Amino acid sequence: MLIHPQIDPVAIAIGPLAVRWYGLMYLVGFGAAFLLARSRIKQGGNGVISYAVFDDLFFFSVLGVVLGGRLGYVLFYKPGYYVSHPLEILAVWQGGMAFHGGFLGVLLAMVYIARKHRIRWFAITDFIAPLVPPALAAGRIGNFINGELWGRTTDVAWGMVFRGAGALPRHPSQLYQFALEGVLLFVVLWLYSAKPRPTGAVSAMFLIGYGVLRFAAEFFREPDDFLGLLAFNLSMGQWLSLPMILAGIAMLAWAGRKV
Repeated sequence: MLIHPQIDPVAIAIGPLAVRWYGLMYLVGFGAAFLLARSRIKQGGNGVISYAVFDDLFFFSVLGVVLGGRLGYVLFYKPGYYVSHPLEILAVWQGGMAFHGGFLGVLLAMVYIARKHRIRWFAITDFIAPLVPPALAAGRIGNFINGELWGRTTDVAWGMVFRGAGALPRHPSQLYQFALEGVLLFVVLWLYSAKPRPTGAVSAMFLIGYGVLRFAAEFFREPDDFLGLLAFNLSMGQWLSLPMILAGIAMLAWAGRKV
C-alpha cells in the first residue's frame, strides 16, 4: 500500500499571489502542443497548416480548452451547484475541468479558423489530433498532484491512500489516465499520422482511441460522488465517451471510402 505524497497544490507563493501546480500543468500541456505543432509544420505537416494559421488556431484553441472545459464541467457534472454559486464558475484554480467540454470548445475554435482561413475543417482536425494527448497527460499529472479524481478502492500492491478519500487504498487512476490517454494515445496517433492518411482518418483515430481508453480507465476511477453511476452502471465519463467512439468509427469508414 502506498500513501499519496500530499504535494502542496501551490507551487509558488509570493505574498497574496499563488501559482498552483494545476495551472502550471495546463501551461506545460499548451507548451508541449505548441512545440510539437511547430515541429510538424517545419517537417511539412499536412501541407495545409502554416505557422501563421497555427498561431491563430493556437490562441483560439487555448480559449476553447479553458472556457469549454470549465463550462463543460459546470453543465455536465454540477449544474445545480453552480446555479446556486455562480461566482464559483470563475474559480478554475480550484479544479473542475471537463475534457469533453474542452473538446467541444476546441472544435468550435477549429470551425472558426477553417472559415477564416478557408481551409478544410478536417485538415485542421487531422493536424491538431496528435498534439492533444501530451496536454491531457499534463492535466492528469495536475490531478494527481492535487490528490483529486482518485480511483476506486482496491487491494493491488500499488493501491494508494488519498487524503480525503478515507483509509482504504485506491487505484491511482490519474496515473492510469496519464499513461493511457496521454502517453499511449500520443504514440499511436503520432505514428499513425506520420504516413499519408485519407482526410479525416487521423481525427477518427483520435476519437476512437480517446473514447476507448477513457471508457476503460473509468472502470478504475471513482465516480463523482454527486453523480454516482448512471444507467447500466456506467459513469458520466463513459456515457460521454460513447458518442466519441461511434463518431470515430463512422468517420474512419467515411475516410476509407474516399481512398
